[in-house]
Amino acid sequence: MKIAVPVADNRLCMHFGHCEQFILFDVDRENKKILSQSSITPPPHEPGLLPRWLSEKGVTCVLAGGMGARAISLFKDKGVEVITGAPALEPSDVVNKFLDGSLVTGANTCDH
Repeated sequence: MKIAVPVADNRLCMHFGHCEQFILFDVDRENKKILSQSSITPPPHEPGLLPRWLSEKGVTCVLAGGMGARAISLFKDKGVEVITGAPALEPSDVVNKFLDGSLVTGANTCDH
């Protein structure tokens, strides 16, 4: 499984489409372990672009603070799991909490 976390200032970015980078985590979901991680810089923001770009990179899950309805729909069309309302923690902390079932999510923080 490959998880993408949008990042700004080394923390989960609360607005998916305006992050500085994505951290991609290769994980073993069954054993609840991070196997590897890498940083990638997204292309300039353009509506609908990031879901296609991330799915082409093999992403199967996105953990985000907030995400617009169109992006969520595009991810779901590509079979990518989307979790919104995640807290602004360090990316590896967010992923570890997701893997062990302790990630507490709130409302989707995106307003569009």
